[in-house]
Amino acid sequence: MVKVAVASMMLLLPCVVMGQTSSINAYSPYSMYGMGEILTPGNVQMRSMGGIGFGVRSANMVNTLNPASASVAPRKSFLFELSVDGTHFRNSQMKYSAENTPLDRVKTAYNTANIHNISLAFPLGKGVGATFSIAPYSSVGYKMNITDQQDNNWADIGRVIYSYQGEGDITEVKVAVGWEPFHRFSIGVAARYLWGEVSRSYTTTVANNITGSGIYASTKGNDIYRVNNVKLQAGLQWSIIASNDRMLTLGATYNLGGKLHPKRKSYIYTDNTINAINPFPVRDRMSELELCVPHEVGAGIYYLDRKMAFGVDYNYAAWGGANGSYNENSDKDMAVAYMDTHTIKAGFEITPKQSDVRNYLNRMSYRVGVRLGNYYQTFAGQRLNQLAVTAGLGLPIKLWGASSVNIGFEYGRISSNKTGMVQGKRVGMVTQNYFKIALGFSLFSADTSDYWFVRQKYD
Repeated sequence: MVKVAVASMMLLLPCVVMGQTSSINAYSPYSMYGMGEILTPGNVQMRSMGGIGFGVRSANMVNTLNPASASVAPRKSFLFELSVDGTHFRNSQMKYSAENTPLDRVKTAYNTANIHNISLAFPLGKGVGATFSIAPYSSVGYKMNITDQQDNNWADIGRVIYSYQGEGDITEVKVAVGWEPFHRFSIGVAARYLWGEVSRSYTTTVANNITGSGIYASTKGNDIYRVNNVKLQAGLQWSIIASNDRMLTLGATYNLGGKLHPKRKSYIYTDNTINAINPFPVRDRMSELELCVPHEVGAGIYYLDRKMAFGVDYNYAAWGGANGSYNENSDKDMAVAYMDTHTIKAGFEITPKQSDVRNYLNRMSYRVGVRLGNYYQTFAGQRLNQLAVTAGLGLPIKLWGASSVNIGFEYGRISSNKTGMVQGKRVGMVTQNYFKIALGFSLFSADTSDYWFVRQKYD
């Protein structure tokens, strides 16, 4: 029973207090392995439209999904964006008896809040522009406890509690340059610097020790993963239609994947429960861990006119090929495997009348979107499906040129309608629902009297 329980820890619900809040970007038992939960990139405007961006070509936003879009940055202007996210997670799991019959459903909840992205777009010359952005790529956040139910351990030792906890983020710093060598056709390249630290700990605690001998000690292990690597991205955009009133753009990107060569530093602490000896490290070594980011191919189409905009994106990520031999799980009874992902995103935006000076509601932008795909890992042979429904508002303001405040809403779900089997025991898959609200600030300078990028003739 203990082996089955420990092997299925990644499927067990975190034991936390309802309403607890932290600054981590994720709260999911599925983030226990690999890179953790992969976050949706892009600013609030694009994420409110399902997360589209491959074909998005607009001088009014920073598009960090396709480096070719940097070429659209208008001359003598710049754009700065900042967004923060708050998320409420609600996880649930069906419990099963030893006879594999359903017992009851347990639930937990958690709140997180953090900065999502900081980005800047500016021109470098005629038809050449650049973007700079900082955003989380993946996040790890989980807490779980399980009590040893084996009769022999209860009789010989006492109550033994196994605890697992992890937190941390991998951040992506991206610098992109876009160039329009031909009318309506742009290309771009970007350098993606991935860095961060993830801490994963596990604790075995002996409570209510009945032996009285003092030979059983609590143990705590801590693994710290540090990532520091650079990957490249290339993109292109072709505007089939480009006029003063409307634009239809096709976009495509390719992300060069490969090994990240993260470093792992491991510690083990032992603490005698009778003599209260201070914890001390017995292992401290640096070793490389095989872990990769996938090769990715994305394509999208985006239409824009003075009143509305809509787009559709498709993204393929070769997680299975890049991580085919990678298995962090030391207990093979609960297999954690990688699989390729396919994601479809669609979004729509309408602005009733941008030039209506009398009715502010007509100048506002209204956005909706949807995102469908599969999770990049399987647990006990079961795949997970991902769904997100998004909406948002764009609030124009007169501050430092043409600026705006953007609000985004997202409901998402990670689930499977099947259960996993470990040594003949049924294990319920965790269903994760989340509700996210995002607030973004876009500061845009488009005033011809702004001499930020004008070469001065006289001092």
